[in-house]
Amino acid sequence: MTALVRFRLAGFLRTGRALAPVLAGLLTLGILYGGGRAQPAEAYGVSAVVLFPVLAWQTKILLDVEPDVQRRLALVAVGPAREQAAGLVAAAVAGLGLVLIALVFPWLVGGVTGPSLPGQRSVPAGVALGLWAHLLALPAAVALGALASRVITRSAAYGVAVLTLGSVCALVLGLSKSIAPWLAPPLLPTAKALVGPLPGSTALLLTVWALAWAAVALTGYARARIRRA
Repeated sequence: MTALVRFRLAGFLRTGRALAPVLAGLLTLGILYGGGRAQPAEAYGVSAVVLFPVLAWQTKILLDVEPDVQRRLALVAVGPAREQAAGLVAAAVAGLGLVLIALVFPWLVGGVTGPSLPGQRSVPAGVALGLWAHLLALPAAVALGALASRVITRSAAYGVAVLTLGSVCALVLGLSKSIAPWLAPPLLPTAKALVGPLPGSTALLLTVWALAWAAVALTGYARARIRRA
């Protein structure tokens, strides 16, 4: 499976398709940090929210690169479970690259600042929480991108619709007055939690929520892949 993961990543990079989501991520981050400086944890919480659609789109592009014939050969060679897992792992690795860019970018453009008042989080603590926020968003973004991939939707238009609708619902359902917040990954709740003190119980709840949402979405993806194989 490791070889298949490397093969997918190599195809994603060699074809130049990795450039579009990276540029979109940089543009999004540039707009986000163009308004002034903020504390790292607070800034990274918002960064994870705005990068969610970009991460999902990147996953869709990576999974769509592989030709159908090549995908069927991989199914025969390694089996359905490993073939699906290889694509998701490759998407997660690519997503981690974009997350790393998101963590470094604000320091290059002066978008974040260290603590200026007593009681504010230190820079290492803010960066650690920012990494946590992005890692919560990544599995859900990979799941959404997988559900929007060509092998599931069979159509570019349907794929874009799933990607757009999923991203919008993730934000709308995450609002504080939402009637069904559990139907979306905890993007906005995580960003809000990073504004002030973060109790351990809240961090655990958000982590379980994010992982459970991604697990349900990925289970739906796996079943859809089996039906459409």
